[in-house]
Amino acid sequence: MEQYFLFTAVLLDGLFGDPRSNWHPVVIIGKLISAWEKKLRRTGNSSRQQQFAGAVLVFIVLTVTYGITWLIMYGLNRLHPAAAFFGGALLLSFAISPRSLAEAGREIRGYLAAGDLEQARFKVGWIVGRDTGHLDVAEVTRATVETVAENIVDGIISPLFYAAIGGVPLAFLYRAVNTLDSMVGYKNEKYFYFGKVAARTDDIFNYVPARLTGMLLVITAFFLGYNTKRCLKTIWRDAPKHPSPNSGIAEAAVAGALGVRLGGLNYYGGVASLRAPMGDKLTELEPGHIEQTVRMMYMTTALFLALTVLGSYWLRHI
Repeated sequence: MEQYFLFTAVLLDGLFGDPRSNWHPVVIIGKLISAWEKKLRRTGNSSRQQQFAGAVLVFIVLTVTYGITWLIMYGLNRLHPAAAFFGGALLLSFAISPRSLAEAGREIRGYLAAGDLEQARFKVGWIVGRDTGHLDVAEVTRATVETVAENIVDGIISPLFYAAIGGVPLAFLYRAVNTLDSMVGYKNEKYFYFGKVAARTDDIFNYVPARLTGMLLVITAFFLGYNTKRCLKTIWRDAPKHPSPNSGIAEAAVAGALGVRLGGLNYYGGVASLRAPMGDKLTELEPGHIEQTVRMMYMTTALFLALTVLGSYWLRHI
């Protein structure tokens, strides 16, 4: 049933999207993290004390998230198997974000196509952490393509992967891991030690899904008529250059498939940060590459669902 369960969650996300609400499960996880960060993080503590406090934060957030989700699914199962199936699929749809990613990317592409660079800069600032006020068309496009590509792992394949092997509770455990990393997993003065365990945990959880995503993106490039050989070559050559052991795989795959260069110079709060280049600059980045990246995202999601069907069939017949 897992393959139909995952398909239903993706279908629900496609139909209804990600509701913007203070009661959204990921928003609630974020509030839990903020509340316990205030209790645990002390600026005067030693590096070892900060790292221990960060580990305690990770333990508390993951335990509470998994425990509450497990209790919800237990209650739904006791109520009726159909309630567990559809209720669980609805919950899982809150843990994935293909429609949100596609809508954000296409909205920015629309502003760029209409020549409204100011609004495109403003909107891309909603989905990236870098400074966006002075980006040109190519740089707005790059920021959007990089974000959609990276979130194929974080926002789609990883939660679906963990749902496939451990149900909704494990999918939400992953969402908690990812939210912890996005909130405290920074290598800056404030979070360098406190967020170290959160960042490392996110690296571990994304390790297998990121590499699975890379393989699926190569197949996606073939089906969509993009450059499959260059996609694979760029993953192998450029992904290890990325600061993250996982994020570079999807970015390099998209860059190679589309024949563009990602990475480069970004600014965060006015401070320059040089990111290693991903891909070869065979063509200039332009708004159409955003739509191509969205197509790769959707095709990769479909391939993962197909893989779960094949895996389920194989397990039933061994």
